Amino acid sequence: MNKPTVRPHRPFFSSGPCAKRPGWSLSALDNALLGRSHRAPEGRARLKDVIARSRDVLGVPDDWRVGVVPASDTGAVEMILWSLAGQRGVDVLSFESFTATWAHDLRDVLALPDIRVFDAPYGQLPDLTAVDWARDVVFAWNGTTSGVRLPHADVIPVQHDGLAICDATSAAFAMDLPWDRLDVVTWSWQKALGGEAAHGMVAISPRAAERLQQPAPRPLPKIFRLANKKGLIEGIFAGDTINTPSMLCVEDALDSLRWAQGVGGLPALKARAEGNLAVIAAWVERSDWISFLAEKPEERSCTSICLKITAPWFVALERDVQMKVVKHLTGLVAAEDAGYDLASYRDAPLGLRIWGGATVERADIETLLPWLDWAYEETREAFAP
Repeated sequence: MNKPTVRPHRPFFSSGPCAKRPGWSLSALDNALLGRSHRAPEGRARLKDVIARSRDVLGVPDDWRVGVVPASDTGAVEMILWSLAGQRGVDVLSFESFTATWAHDLRDVLALPDIRVFDAPYGQLPDLTAVDWARDVVFAWNGTTSGVRLPHADVIPVQHDGLAICDATSAAFAMDLPWDRLDVVTWSWQKALGGEAAHGMVAISPRAAERLQQPAPRPLPKIFRLANKKGLIEGIFAGDTINTPSMLCVEDALDSLRWAQGVGGLPALKARAEGNLAVIAAWVERSDWISFLAEKPEERSCTSICLKITAPWFVALERDVQMKVVKHLTGLVAAEDAGYDLASYRDAPLGLRIWGGATVERADIETLLPWLDWAYEETREAFAP
């Protein structure tokens, strides 16, 4: 086929850090509080504003606590696991790279005496009916590296004795989160907000807060401590951070949150992401060489959209050659400045991953797809037997 002539206006499809919001420029950071302490009243006010705007956009209940924590979503999840896990049995849903990491840490690092891991291959969810919600349950709402998400809120009972601990980093600001069924939710700015890295956020229900005020099940490093001998460290949920945050990143997060509020809040963000998924779904439907990694339509992510190459000539290749094929295909697109960071996650099945969150314009997705078809044809000619 002929090489396309129209390129995406913003060819940024990485699944983290993700595309900035439409219209973003460095001028969005002009008013960043630089050279000032984050503990000064002005710095604390901006951190508190991030918390307030996040609550507003996500619809976090008023009686939940929300705070900014270190080390992106990974730090937020680890903080919660070290602080809460072990007081009762734990079930872990492991169906992609990061959830496999949480399972490893709970089983092999914390060495919990009562843990059950429910595994599933990339593209599938574990058997959700086997989960015991009387135990603590650790899971991702959306598998960033597999493109598989929980299909609906009903998989979690409203009444459950354990804590529902949800890694929502590639779901927050793009999907509905059932706050009445969850107890801890974590995310980062670098995913659906298109923010900068290194900062995470955690939202804690009253039930989880009560658990945190009990004696910690193990010694905790400073950056994991949400409570002390006096109880919860309430300042964390009012703009006081555990360690020094980047006020540049804080300003960028505020800019993204203002944009999210301005376009219509969570309903508009969801519609933008689902619209991007619909464009890719229509393309996959008419394609003869690529399919979704997620096997069930109702489980397909609208943010980290993961695809597998199904052409028989590709499937028949040895894995090391398949790796060269994917590198060649994505390299052709990148060399034309038509799309960057399109290869699947390093631990995932070989294929493509296209970020479709709300900061990505539908028109850019539509313009990317002919480039993928062109690059595939070029790559097939180079590698097919």
